[in-house]
Parts: sequence; C-alpha cells; structure tokens
Amino acid sequence: MTIDDAKSLNGAEAIAAEACNVLGTGRQIPPFSAGLSSFSVREAYQAAAAIKHLREVRGEIPVGRKIGFTNRTIWPEYGVDRPMWGYLYRQTVHDLAVIGNTFSLAGLAEPRIEPEIVLGLASAPAQGMDEPTLLGCVGWVAHGFEIVQSIFPGWKFTIPDTVAAFGLHGALLVGPHHPITASIEKWGQRLSEFEIDLRRAGAVVDHGRAANVLDGPLSALRHLVDVLADDPFNPPLAAGEIITTGTLTRAFPVTACEEWATEPSGIALDGISVRFV
Repeated sequence: MTIDDAKSLNGAEAIAAEACNVLGTGRQIPPFSAGLSSFSVREAYQAAAAIKHLREVRGEIPVGRKIGFTNRTIWPEYGVDRPMWGYLYRQTVHDLAVIGNTFSLAGLAEPRIEPEIVLGLASAPAQGMDEPTLLGCVGWVAHGFEIVQSIFPGWKFTIPDTVAAFGLHGALLVGPHHPITASIEKWGQRLSEFEIDLRRAGAVVDHGRAANVLDGPLSALRHLVDVLADDPFNPPLAAGEIITTGTLTRAFPVTACEEWATEPSGIALDGISVRFV
C-alpha cells in the first residue's frame, strides 16, 4: 500500500465513522465535500465500502442495492449529473404485506418518498449483457416506495457526498412480488413502457413513466452492473440481491399523518399505499 492509498483509506474510514454516527438519529452534518479540498466519486465508493463494514459490525445485513438519480428529469433540482448507488439492508427493507400500510419516519433526516420498481435477482448479471439477457437474471418484479433521506441540511450536496451518505437510502417498502419467468417477454416490454401516478391524500401530485429511469428499470440495472465492474472496493451483484431502480417521479417531502399511494398503468403491478407516523 502506498502512502496515498493509506491516506485514502484513512479518509474513507473517517467519513464512514462520521456518517454512521448520525445514522438513525435524524441529525444532520455538513456535506463531506465542504471540508475537503477534493472528494472524488472513487473516494466516496471507498467510504461506502467502509460504511458497509461498520454497519455489518453493528449487526446489519446487506441484501441488495439502491440506484439513485436514475431519473434524469430531476438532476437540475439537485444539481447532479449522474446516477449513484448505495446498499440496502435487511433492517431497512420492509415487506408491506408484513408491516401493513403504516410506517414510522422516526430517525430519518428530511425524508422524501420515491415510487420505484424493485427487482429480485435469481442469478448474477454480468457486464455486457443486453436488457433481454439481464431480464433473464430477474426472478421477480415488485413496486415499492423508497424513503430517501439527507444527512446534509436542505438536500444540498455533491454526488460523492450522496454516495458516502448511504446513497441517501432510508428505507424500502416493497409491494407484492410478481414472478416473471412465465411471461418474460411481456415483462420486458411493460418495464419499458408503463406509467404511474403518485397521490397524496388521494390527489395526484406527479405523473411518472418508465423512460424517466435511464430509459427503463432494466437500463438502470445495466448501468449499475457496468459501474460495479469498475469498482475496486465493492462487490458485483449476486443472486438473491434486491435492486431498486430509482424514482419514477420527483421525490416529495413526507411527514407524519400523510397518506401516499400509487396507481401504475400499462404493467401488471399493484398500486401500493402507506400512511406515515
């Protein structure tokens, strides 16, 4: 290990410790980039690996990845220019059929809601696969809400900051799983063409479509596979992982007592609903 490598590792561990110190508390800190002369995406993913280690030491179990900022229509709102990803954990992924339609926002910092497509991997995808081949690696498809959060005040950050802040992940609420092996071609088409309404208290607040997510959820999955192929710090995707592919609409702030629901069209997925407490 070179001196530069050692410095990078020490920096990643310091960032990981600072991020994990506020995890689950609702507290916020200044963006990491504000206190560093430089903070690259590569260094951020090294910090993400260190965060994963610290969370595993705390007893958390990684179960997949979330892809963020795949919706290019919201890039100007956040001042970003590319997607990023973070880890999902057994403790942050919740089946709506198990927990019901009520979810506590306690411990989350400035939470927002994102309607997303969730993929369950039956086999490990590989770099270079086209989308039909990638779909063959998927065992089930579901619709879910990702509850994202920002440990940085006012949702002000750079892409490396978001990578080192758990990929902005707070929780994932997953609806019914739909196996796709019996009609894989139809699912491939529907995943690229469907649309969705996001409602708050029954009123539509935004309309989304599959193409918002890097041209479709499978395109988002392919992007993640390619990014991980060049990542020396984090492992490639494996069979059994859950992948949530990014918000189909804008992300909206949520507070306790609000009720949110979705209505997908053009795809055989159930709408879902949640009430926050």
